[in-house]
Amino acid sequence: MNALQNVSILLELAVTILGLLIWLQKKKSFGVYIFFTFLIYMVYDGCKLWSLAVPELVLRILFALASLSILIAVWKLFKSE
Repeated sequence: MNALQNVSILLELAVTILGLLIWLQKKKSFGVYIFFTFLIYMVYDGCKLWSLAVPELVLRILFALASLSILIAVWKLFKSE
């Protein structure tokens, strides 16, 4: 199961990098929200995978922020031409 989680974190890293490139190179503001969302996903999954001593409340808040961030990104995509 750890192998699958590692692959998932690598995929999240790829999306994080692409979000950063969308923001910096393509100058699309939704890229920063994609970047932020998947950065949080990587941290969240890494904490779970490596059993880091991060309080559950902190992880829940981070996950809520990631959900809000991707909602903003999708809304900006919806509103764009």
